[in-house]
Amino acid sequence: MIHSTSRRATPIRILLTGANGGYGRTLLDQLRRLPDMTAVQLVDPDVDGVRLMLDELGVPGDEIATPTTSDETAAAVADGRVAVIADGAAVDWSGIDVLVEATGRIDAGFGYADRALDHGVHVVMVSKEIESVAGVALGAKARAAGLRYLPGDGDQPANLLRLVDWVLRVGFDIVALGKSGEYDLAFDPATGVVDQNGVTFEAPGLADLLELGDDAVETVRARAAQVRGLKRAAAADSCEMAVVSLYTGAHADVESMHYPVARPDELADLYAARDDGGLIGRPGSVDVFSMLRLPGEASFAGGVFVVVRTGDPVTWQTLRGKGHVISRDGRYACIYWPYHYMGVETPLTIAAAVDDTSPLGEARQHTVLAARAAVDLSAGTSFRVEGHHHEISGVAPVIVDPAGSAAGSGTESDIERDGASSTEDDIAPYYLLSGARLVSDVPAGELVRLSDLADAPEAALAAYRAGLALG
Repeated sequence: MIHSTSRRATPIRILLTGANGGYGRTLLDQLRRLPDMTAVQLVDPDVDGVRLMLDELGVPGDEIATPTTSDETAAAVADGRVAVIADGAAVDWSGIDVLVEATGRIDAGFGYADRALDHGVHVVMVSKEIESVAGVALGAKARAAGLRYLPGDGDQPANLLRLVDWVLRVGFDIVALGKSGEYDLAFDPATGVVDQNGVTFEAPGLADLLELGDDAVETVRARAAQVRGLKRAAAADSCEMAVVSLYTGAHADVESMHYPVARPDELADLYAARDDGGLIGRPGSVDVFSMLRLPGEASFAGGVFVVVRTGDPVTWQTLRGKGHVISRDGRYACIYWPYHYMGVETPLTIAAAVDDTSPLGEARQHTVLAARAAVDLSAGTSFRVEGHHHEISGVAPVIVDPAGSAAGSGTESDIERDGASSTEDDIAPYYLLSGARLVSDVPAGELVRLSDLADAPEAALAAYRAGLALG
């Protein structure tokens, strides 16, 4: 058997917040295989749940402590135990090298990241919700302090950014970049039924649409009509692609993204430029597709892709023969990684933070993950993030330019409403609505503005504005 040979003189000490989630568990399990990294402090309001998880992962009960003050935490860690704590009040920041923030909660998660940087601790950001709002400012604060602030490998934003770095380093021009949606559409032609993560839907017409045909765009429109009864878009998808835009400058071709129902071998055709029969009107666009597969076929597993322009026809015909995804006209190729392994991959980022080896450049607020009213919203409406996908009822997540529009948004009323100008810094980021309430009516189809809100998380709001000010 081949084992990891990585060794450090002193193991990297990790603080994990949001420890009792699926991401936290995958990271904790992986860290058991890496002797040069150790999670010494775990934060989660569900202390008992974390203890149970650790027991299931094989951590003896006498190696777990539940301190309530930072001094008690320091003593427990010095004694070789894992400190499981309910909130930030008991964190011993002096005993931490890297924070892995995975709460997914704007208020709490931003506070942990901000305090970590104040205490000289690197930050690996797993909570894409926080990244979409405050990532630009947190990154700038980290650089000013000589620290690293990085999106965590194992989730699609960091994985896609790593793939983009490879693609650019070898010299390609990028036409589109993105990921597959949260859940595959597993279609059985024998029954005409689609299974989307246990939700079944009859779509017998898909059997006649398994090939792209002469008109690829028309085919995916017909497929979409067949599965119209299924929810395929998720706020998490839009948030992840908005994070990618911060580091790449990529925008959305249309603000809610195309979401074609597609098979992986079709991506080079579908994400071609519109003039060449594809979907993309704005080269370098982020997007998400719904993975269509048949029984027995492997999943794309929430993986990531980049579509590039090819070159010499003989070269690319050779690569097509080796199984690579090349468009039918030979002008485009799709380079992809069909996976995201959650916390299994995050040790890569933890090491990169300590060693300062990340290739990522500085983030800028190239786009905003905004909230477009799905229905007429009345003053007094309160917002709350809910569910597995961290959605907010009554509004749709959209990726827009800071000035308030995106290509293909189809909206002309975002700049002026009720006689008030919607300026660049007045767009409300989607996740800043968490816990806020409206002080103005917002008609269906319009963006929610910061001036429409009261009780938005103040610290995160200040960080968002600071990020905008960086240009």
